[in-house]
Amino acid sequence: MGGVDLSVPVTGAASVDDADAVIALWRACGLTRPWNDPASDYALAMATATSTVLVARDGNAIAASVMVGFDGHRGWVYYLAVAPERQREGLGRTMMTAAEGWLRERGVPKIQLMVREDNDAALGFYAALGLERQKVVTLGRFLGKEDE
Repeated sequence: MGGVDLSVPVTGAASVDDADAVIALWRACGLTRPWNDPASDYALAMATATSTVLVARDGNAIAASVMVGFDGHRGWVYYLAVAPERQREGLGRTMMTAAEGWLRERGVPKIQLMVREDNDAALGFYAALGLERQKVVTLGRFLGKEDE
């Protein structure tokens, strides 16, 4: 009566202090890769005004998260994660809505994200949210030590 329903997570910005819990969530959801340091990714997202990490809190626990950023041309989404025991409750949709809202507040015209081509579950999830495959190929190279 009159209290907050803790079964419905509250969505908002993460803090620097949330790093360990968010990174543990990313690992639990299989989102990390050996060539990407999630702690560096988190710290970089939190260090600038053009990116952030949003979370859904269930009491003191983080039930879901998403990293979102604006590169000056497009908005990007990374590390959308929902705690395995909380999946299929609509939290993924909630986090995408929060990411889109964060980008809209900044006047970003388009949202984009990358999904590994063999991740059929994620591709189906994003298609159900109205995201469409784009006719582009992503190219890349790691920057760092050039002459190892």
